[in-house]
Amino acid sequence: MKRNIHREKRQARVRRHERVRDKVRGTAARPRLCVTRSLTHIYAQIIDDETGRTLAAASSLKLAFPAEEQAAPEKPEQAEKAGKGEKGDKGGKGKKPARPLTLKMRRSVAVGKLIAEAAIAKGIKAVAFDRGGYLYHGRVAALAKAAREGGLEF
Repeated sequence: MKRNIHREKRQARVRRHERVRDKVRGTAARPRLCVTRSLTHIYAQIIDDETGRTLAAASSLKLAFPAEEQAAPEKPEQAEKAGKGEKGDKGGKGKKPARPLTLKMRRSVAVGKLIAEAAIAKGIKAVAFDRGGYLYHGRVAALAKAAREGGLEF
C-alpha cells in the first residue's frame, strides 16, 4: 500500500486543530483570531463563534512589497565578512548577524498589523488566538507578535 505523506501531514494538522478548537471558543466579548497558512500566503480572521460571523479578516493575497525589499538576502560569506573584526571575536563563535526577513515572514508581519488595525477599528481589543493546528513558530508566531504590537491582547 502506497503512503501519501502529504495527506497524512494534513490529517495530523487537522487533528491538532480539532484539539485546539475544543479549548478555544470565540465569544462576542473575546472573539477568536484564526490563522490559516498556505505555501505562499497567510490569512487571519476574527470570528465570533456564538453567532458564526466573521468580524474582521486580512490576508497577504493583495499585499504588494517594493522591489528593493524583495531582493534576495545577502550570501553567507558576505555576512561572515561583515561580522569579523569585532573585539573578542574567536573565529566566528558568538552571535550571528540577524538575517533579513523573507518575503513570507514580511507578509505575516503585515497581515498581523492589518488584522490588528481592522479589529481596533471595530472596537475589538481582546481575542483568543487559534493557531489552526500549526506550530506556534515562524510565520504564525510573527503574525501573532505583529498583532500584539498592533494593539490586540491575547
